[in-house]
Amino acid sequence: MLESLRHKALSMVSAAVLIASASFFSCGTENRADKAERQYRETQEKLVQQLQRPDLGKEERYAIINRIASNMLSMGERNELIPFLTDLVEQNPGDTYNAYWLLMTAYAYLETDAEPVAEYYFERILSDCTDLMVQGKSIHFMCLQHLINISTLPSKRISYFNQLISRFPDDVSQTELYYRLALEYEKEGEWTLAIKSYEDFLSQSNASTIQIAGIPNAYLTARQLTDLNNSPKDWTFESLDSLIKAVKTAISSYDWRALDRYKSKVNFFAMSWRQDTTDINSQENFSMRSFMQGNRVYYNRALDDSSSPTEAYLRTWGWSNYVNVWYLYFRKINFPAAPDIHGRWEWAGIYFGEKL
Repeated sequence: MLESLRHKALSMVSAAVLIASASFFSCGTENRADKAERQYRETQEKLVQQLQRPDLGKEERYAIINRIASNMLSMGERNELIPFLTDLVEQNPGDTYNAYWLLMTAYAYLETDAEPVAEYYFERILSDCTDLMVQGKSIHFMCLQHLINISTLPSKRISYFNQLISRFPDDVSQTELYYRLALEYEKEGEWTLAIKSYEDFLSQSNASTIQIAGIPNAYLTARQLTDLNNSPKDWTFESLDSLIKAVKTAISSYDWRALDRYKSKVNFFAMSWRQDTTDINSQENFSMRSFMQGNRVYYNRALDDSSSPTEAYLRTWGWSNYVNVWYLYFRKINFPAAPDIHGRWEWAGIYFGEKL
């Protein structure tokens, strides 16, 4: 009986020790968190007090504000950081470092996925603040880079691209920016400026070799557009019916000269179905003469079933023993840069072999 009571007492003591130990360590953890919070608040109060000193120099003032802001960021207090920085800017409109404080504000909004507000502050820096170098980098340059990623309006992106090209030519790939600028002008319907930007792109020494993310064959596309813009454009037909009739008549009468006239003089292709029209090897410039002499060429009366309001295919055969069947490809011209041919039709290429 006594032994049982002794074991029970020991168990109760052990439990009490365990509870006390857990309580001790729990309090220790809470105390460390409380201590860190208290030290943070005390440090911030001291820094704010130092900021009130009337004898502060600009550099010293910058260092204090930057430390206050950095402390807020380390504690995740973005809701306190933003009004702190914006109030400083409003109260000190001539401060040399306002661009930096607004940049930190914009970054704080970016981190909370408030991109439209961040965009406002990036733009405000560009319009209201003198540029400032931070760790060897221009704040205006950083703002423009962010704005290009944030903004979805072509008119704004045009402005940002032009500023990067004119103000920071040594810090960007002008070749790529000229091409992207041309795309934005196209979206705005500014075709004259788009063509000019494509020409600026082509004038760069690395235009034919540059790889632009998301834009395959940039060089070939730019060259095709500028060549078309600068061409006489005298091979187009007002309608698909008139173009088909002319081509059929020329084939029936073995008039290779007429067929050569009807072929597009820019970007005409001749390739297999497996090739891509942007493949440089698909661009062909040959006369129909050698394929018509001594051969009996035929064509279907109707266009291929895959034809659409903007594209048409005519199956023909008898051109050669090597590849007998050719599909002549016709398309409606979509080129607002040249209103005189926009919406007309052209014979744009040839597909060799039966359709896949």
